[in-house]
Amino acid sequence: MKATIWHNPRCSKSRAALALLEAAPGVEVEIVDYLKTPPGRAEIEAVFARAGISPSQALRKGESVVKAIGLDITDEGAILDAMAIHPILIERAIVITDKGAVIARPPEEALRLL
Repeated sequence: MKATIWHNPRCSKSRAALALLEAAPGVEVEIVDYLKTPPGRAEIEAVFARAGISPSQALRKGESVVKAIGLDITDEGAILDAMAIHPILIERAIVITDKGAVIARPPEEALRLL
């Protein structure tokens, strides 16, 4: 099975989710450092749809860029636009498999897709 993780190596929860995926037998893990290789707006939207979540549910509301850009956290389209420009706004880690997608918070959520 293949699992893709949108990973931030500086985040302890993201590192924990990655460790769980790497320890799972038969799982080939693709690591995407989404801060260095940000997904586009359409990809972000598609992954959230697979996860059954709205952009506002995956928004890191406490990031300073939210205030700096005056982001309306109730405008789903504006949130997607902002995430495409400022990927730090995307909650981490996100795990994607053929079974769907989840925000791995807590990290054990990643195991639901294996």
